[in-house]
Amino acid sequence: MLNLVLKNQVTMGEYEEFAEALMDQLSVEINEEKEISELSKKISEDSSFTVKFEDIEKSCQQIFDSLKEKISQYVGIPVSNDLKITYPDLHDFKMLKGKKVFADDAGRIFTDKLFDAVANENLEKISNLIKEDTAKFLVYSTYAKGYISKISTTYGDYLDSKIYLNKFVLSSYPQIILYKQGPPYESRAESVRSGYTGALKMTMLEETVHSLQENLHRVNKEAVIKVNTLNEELARIILALDDQTSSKLSEYLQLPSVPDEFPVARRANLFFMLNPDNFIVNVLGPDVMTFTKVEVDPKISEMVPELLDIYQRWLGPIQTHHAAFTTMEGMAEFAVQDILRDDDDFQNYLTTFMGTDYSSYRVRKSMGKDFTSSVFEKHGKQAFKMLIENHPSTRELKDPSSYLKRI
Repeated sequence: MLNLVLKNQVTMGEYEEFAEALMDQLSVEINEEKEISELSKKISEDSSFTVKFEDIEKSCQQIFDSLKEKISQYVGIPVSNDLKITYPDLHDFKMLKGKKVFADDAGRIFTDKLFDAVANENLEKISNLIKEDTAKFLVYSTYAKGYISKISTTYGDYLDSKIYLNKFVLSSYPQIILYKQGPPYESRAESVRSGYTGALKMTMLEETVHSLQENLHRVNKEAVIKVNTLNEELARIILALDDQTSSKLSEYLQLPSVPDEFPVARRANLFFMLNPDNFIVNVLGPDVMTFTKVEVDPKISEMVPELLDIYQRWLGPIQTHHAAFTTMEGMAEFAVQDILRDDDDFQNYLTTFMGTDYSSYRVRKSMGKDFTSSVFEKHGKQAFKMLIENHPSTRELKDPSSYLKRI
C-alpha cells in the first residue's frame, strides 16, 4: 500500500504527494541501482583489478545454442527458431516490465506512460498522469512498485518470442562479486566466472521454458486483464464516494487519518485497503484461491454496495491467473533443478552468488515446482505438454492426484 499520509500539506499539491509517495517506495531499489553503477565504475578504475569477464552477449549466445537442444529433448517440445535474446539497458528493461502488466488498450497506454515516467524518476509526469486518470494510477502504480522494486535482483524475462536479459545487472555482478571477495582476485576468478556462467544458464533455461508455454501465457494474460478491469471499476466507485461515506468508512477500517483538504488521498487509502488483491487475501488467507464465493462485512457493504459483486466476479479470473502463473513458474523451476542438477557452473552459481548449495536449493518448497514434479513422475516428458495444454485448477495445485485422475 502506498503511504499517502501527507507530509507537507502547505507547499505540495495532492497529486504531487502521490508521485513522491510512489518514488519513496522505490527509493531502496533506486539506491541499489546507483550503488551498482558507482561500484562498477570504481572497479573499472582500480588498477589492481585486472580480471576480465567475457562479453555478456557472446557468452549468452554460446550457452543458448547448446541449451536449446537440451531443453527440447528434456521437455519433448521443440524450441522455436524465432526465439531471440535481447539485452535491454536499465530503462528499457523497466519498460519491458511495464509491458508485462496486462491491461486493456487504454490501460496499456497508461501503463507504458507510467513506467516511463517512473523509470526516468520524473515526478511531474507521474503527477500529471495521476491527474489524467486517478483510477488507473491507483491500479497500475502497484505494479510499478512491485515490478521495478525487484529490477536489481531480476536477471531476465520473456515476452512475445524474445528473452530479455538484464544487461545492467548481469554485466556488473561477476566483477562486483569478485571485487567484494577481495584480493588476490586471480585465484578466485575462475570460481566466479563459472558461477556467472551458471547464472546465465539458469536464466536462459527458465526463460526458454517460458517461451514454450504460449497457451498458458494466453490464459494468464486474459485473466489478469479481467482482474485489472475489476480493480479499475472498484477504484472509480471508491473515488466517487461522498465525503461523509469516505470518512466513515476510513474510520471503520481504522485507516490513518488524512486531512479533509486531501479527499483523493483518503479515497486512495480506501482503495488500497479494499481492492480484492489485498483485502480478500489478507482477510481470508491464501485458501481464497479455492473458494467459490466470498462474504463481506455488512457494515462495509452498506457503505459500498457494489463491493460484494466485484469480489465475487474477481474470484474466477484471479484463480485462473494463480493456477496458470503458478504452473508456468513451477515448470521452469523444475526444469532448472533437473537439467542443471549435475552442472558445475550452476553449482558454483549457487555457492558463489547465492551462498547456498544444490541440496538446500533442491528441497526449497514451491507449489508449482512440486506439482510439476508429481505430474512428471507419472508421465515423464509428456508432463510439460499436458500442463501447457490443460493447466490445473487452484484446487488441483494443492492436490496433484486429483489432476492426474482428471487427465
